[in-house]
Amino acid sequence: MEWYAANHRHLPWRETDDPYRIWVSEVMLQQTQVRTVVSYYQRFLTLFPTLEDLARADAGRVLKAWEGLGYYARARNLHKAAQIVSTAYGGRLPEDWEEMKRLPGVGDYIASAVLSIAFGRAYAVVDGNVKRVLSRLFLIEEPVNSGGSYKIYQTAATGFMGEANPGVFNQAIMELGALICRPSNPICDHCCLRRYCRAYESQVVSEYPKRIARKPIPTYLIAAGVVQKDDKVLITRRKPEGLLGGLWEFPGGKVKDGEDPHAACIREIREETGIVAEIDTYLTRVKHAYTHFRIEMDVFCCRYVSGRVRLNGPEAFRWIRVKELPHYPFPKANLKFIPLLHGRNVS
Repeated sequence: MEWYAANHRHLPWRETDDPYRIWVSEVMLQQTQVRTVVSYYQRFLTLFPTLEDLARADAGRVLKAWEGLGYYARARNLHKAAQIVSTAYGGRLPEDWEEMKRLPGVGDYIASAVLSIAFGRAYAVVDGNVKRVLSRLFLIEEPVNSGGSYKIYQTAATGFMGEANPGVFNQAIMELGALICRPSNPICDHCCLRRYCRAYESQVVSEYPKRIARKPIPTYLIAAGVVQKDDKVLITRRKPEGLLGGLWEFPGGKVKDGEDPHAACIREIREETGIVAEIDTYLTRVKHAYTHFRIEMDVFCCRYVSGRVRLNGPEAFRWIRVKELPHYPFPKANLKFIPLLHGRNVS
């Protein structure tokens, strides 16, 4: 904690004691790098400065504020949880562990982080940084990416934390992992724990933490179509649950084995919307990585031919002008090619 006081990064969520703002930051920081979160955090709180503002907001507006940050279930759950806190807890986050854990999207990490940092409760956080520090400090052999090892790291973190200033301690050990005890090229000579670190003493730092080798993630070929009718293009909204739930996109889907992307585009448009379209021009190929898979998406500019939209999969559709696209939340893969539509023969 002494090291943290002298060396921590000055981040906007460390300059507040508002439980709501601390909660928002911890949700955003899940599986997302600090440098990416800062601008989103500041913009999000400009739009929704209080929990009540977030609770009253339209779901589409919340997703638009989250657009590009990924893992959109976080935004949907944060919004639902804010509504619950507003109605059931008078707009104040619960300080009880079990009540906090009942909120949508709140697991052990979020509950521990918010309760310790915002309310001074003695719950130790366990994230990737913490696991790495503990595995090297105590030579813990259990793989950090094994679900069965969580309790081992939780026990170690709890025993290491003690009772004084749990919020500061949690931030300190996470910061040490982020800045000093890094995954590669750790700066051991500047580590405040090196005299106690068993991995450093044994010169095996690079061998920890242990990991289970994962299979290579698959790559899927996708075809998508920007269907133009008169001066408008067709967009559809995904159902609220699941990956990218509630976001708008251009119709498309997986290319089947042996199928041509052109044919896949027309087929997917017909299957999803019921309309017949034909390809006008090829726009671009977009590559994007998710947590467990990658996509390579061929995007085509298409012309509407016939039919009325009858949705099979998406929950809603709209015909809009290209200049209206910025008003809708889109997945990042779509954001990569939307700028190419401006200036083309698409209104």
